[in-house]
Parts: sequence; C-alpha cells; structure tokens
Amino acid sequence: TEMPDDPSSVLIMLLTLTFCGKIWWVFLLVKLHVTSEGPRICRLKCRLAFLSKPCVFFSPGDERSRESPAPAEAQMQAGVEGGGRVNRCCWKCSVTQLKKIFWGVAVVLGVCSSWSGSTQLAKLTFKKFDAPFTLTWFATNWNFLFFPLYYLGHVFKSAEKQSPKQRYRECCRFFGDNGLTLKVFFTKAAPFGVLWTLTNYLYLHAIKKINTTDVSVLFCCNKAFVFLLSWIVLRDRFMGVRIVAAIFAIAGIVMMTYADGFHSHSVIGIALVVGSASMSALYKVLFKLLLGSAKFGEAALFLSVLAVFNILFVTCIPVILYFTKVEYWSSFDIVPWGNLCGFSILLLTFNILLNFGIAITYPTLISLGIVLSVPVNAVVDHYTSEIVFNSVRVIAIIIIGLGFLLLLLPEEWDVWVIKLLTRLKVRKKEEIPEGNGDIASGLPNKSRRTRPSMSSFAH
Repeated sequence: TEMPDDPSSVLIMLLTLTFCGKIWWVFLLVKLHVTSEGPRICRLKCRLAFLSKPCVFFSPGDERSRESPAPAEAQMQAGVEGGGRVNRCCWKCSVTQLKKIFWGVAVVLGVCSSWSGSTQLAKLTFKKFDAPFTLTWFATNWNFLFFPLYYLGHVFKSAEKQSPKQRYRECCRFFGDNGLTLKVFFTKAAPFGVLWTLTNYLYLHAIKKINTTDVSVLFCCNKAFVFLLSWIVLRDRFMGVRIVAAIFAIAGIVMMTYADGFHSHSVIGIALVVGSASMSALYKVLFKLLLGSAKFGEAALFLSVLAVFNILFVTCIPVILYFTKVEYWSSFDIVPWGNLCGFSILLLTFNILLNFGIAITYPTLISLGIVLSVPVNAVVDHYTSEIVFNSVRVIAIIIIGLGFLLLLLPEEWDVWVIKLLTRLKVRKKEEIPEGNGDIASGLPNKSRRTRPSMSSFAH
C-alpha cells in the first residue's frame, strides 16, 4: 500500500492527531513526505519549514524516487550533487496540487460562509416571519436552477456543445434506459423529495427552539449516521475508528442535552436537529443504494427534478398551514422577501459547492467547511444571543467535532501509520552506522593534519 498522494487526506490526519494532542505524530507524518536524498541538514530544514507552513504538501514524486533502487555509482553521484541541493527547497508542491489547495481553501470558505450565513439568516427571519415549512418550500423551489446553471457551465467549458434537449436526454439515462418516466418519477424521485423537505424543515424548526451553535454542531452527527447506515444497509467496510466517531457523536448529543438541564424546549430542539441529521443520512444512503453514483449533469438534473416535485406536490401543505393559521401572516406586505430570497440564495450556493466543488478540489476539504461553520455560529451567538458556553457544552462541541474529523480519515489510514513506523525504524538503523562512519573517517584526517606540524617542530 502506497502513501496517499491526496494532500487533503494527510491534512485530515494532521488535524485529527493534533486535535487529540498527539503533536509528535505530526513530526512522524512529515518525515514520511520528506525525501531522504541529500544531506541530513536539508531534511531538517524541511521539517522545520513544515511547522511554519502547515498547509504545504510535498511532491509525491520525491517519495517514489526515494524507494527506487539505484546503482552504487548513481548513489555516489547523488551524494556529490546533494551538497548543491542544500539551498534548494526539498518540498515542492506540484502545480495540480497547488491549484486544488487554492480552490479548496476558496470552497471551504464558501461552504462555511454560506452554511453559517443561511443558518443565521433563518434565525433572523423567524423573528419576523414564523413559518419554517413555508421557508423550506420556498427555498427548495430554487433547486430548479441547478440544471440551467449546469448547462451554462457546460456551454462555456465543454468543447462539444449540445443543445439543452440533447443534454437533458443524455442526463436522463441516469434514471434508466427509458429515461425519466412517470413511474421513475414517483419511485425514484418522490421519496428523495420527501426526505429533502423533512431534512430542511426539521433543521429550520430546530433553529426556533435552540441556538444556532447547537444546531450546527449537532447536524455534524449526520456523518456518523451515514457510516452506521452504510455499514448496516450497504455492507460497507467495518472501521473501528469510525465506530469510535459514532460513539463520540452519540455522547456529544447526550452532553448537549444535559448542558441546558433537560428543559422541554432544549430537548425538543435537539430531537428535531438529530431527526434532520438522520433524514440527511438516510437520503445519502438510499441514493447510493437505489441510484448509485451520479455525474455532475445527472446530479444537477436530479436536484431540479426534486424542485419540480416540491412545486407539484408540496405546495398544498403551506396553503393548508396558512388557512389553519399554523403558519399565518396577516398580509404579504409584512413578509421579509429579502430575508427569504437571501436564505434561498445562500442555501443554493451551499448545495452547489457541496455537490460540484469536487470538480475543482478534494472532497475532504469540502467537508471541513461544514464543521468550520460551528465556531463561526458560536462567535455570532456570543454577541447576539444569551448563550452560555459552560464546560459541558464546550466538551460536547469538541467531542462531536473530533468525531467528525475521525470520520474524514481515509480508509487505509491504519496501514499508512504502520508503514510509517516501519520506515522510521529502518531509517534510524541506517542513520546510526552513517554517524559512526563520519566519526571514524574524521580521525585519520585529523592525524594526517597533525603529523606535518610535529615533524617541522622537531627540525
């Protein structure tokens, strides 16, 4: 098993291990990405440079070149040329990795700002417009823009341009050989439309009950629910570290409930957001079970179809809630249309980055944007609400965040760590004889330098 070429996987390992307090593991992981060619002082500079620039990743080509055996003459020549490479940087990022890291930072900031912004704007909207289901219905209708936006990107990016009808027919193959028929619409699209509506409605309704910090951190538990459902339903590979992450998520939920003293509004709010995370996990697992993986055009068409289902079959529910005065407003003039449109745009941006950001950066970096929205919401809540960050709440947030990071670890992380330890043992054995050889070779040189001076003194 080779070490990961994906820098985002190494980044997650570094973040998780540093988060756990295992700082010395960071040095071990860094040594794995540093070439062993050249003098030892060059390798030392690379390790020190990593500490000052933690987001820089090394070229995987260095590791492969290190492992390839070379003749003795080539090794001697490399040793001579190594002195000239001391002043040259040993850790060079490839152009592709630099681009992906740059876009990854931009996507992480976009995901974090759009998710936390939509959450805070929904909280602000409910002070004037107390209608979470109507807001859910209104925002879901904006999903219809997914396929038109995708087609615009296809026109500007693709060399072989197709008409909208041709592109639509090609993307419809995702639903089967017959395309998007009425039967397929009700059997494969309608259930996901219901899960989509429930996920967003429960999330928004939870914002009315508890603060946005608790809502955002509890929603991160959906990653653990996805793993548990995938393990049970899809028979995915069992991983002990992810079981630990799921336990952390459950423990964090219990501690978050205890943080407010088991009050009725707090328990209801936590139950709502946990239900939202469960619906989100069920949506993802069922999508993989029934539909498999989708390309960008197919995913855009699918999300637009969900908007069509929302318009045709869910519109009646806000109307019923209005006339039964469950979600009632006296006049349409008092509806904060700016907040509604702003929330819908932010939520649409978040879903676009979440579904299509993988085209320009690593998927792991995109997931980091969700967990980074927790401290952003915490700062906003600290200045705008009466939230109390007691020790129980802080520990619950840390536990859930740690569980989220553990779930982002790659599947072969344990193999990489074992391989890392093996390489370190071999490297230590090689460095000890090398050091003894330097000392032994230095003694004769010194004796040769002192003999002429003694003979001249005698004369």
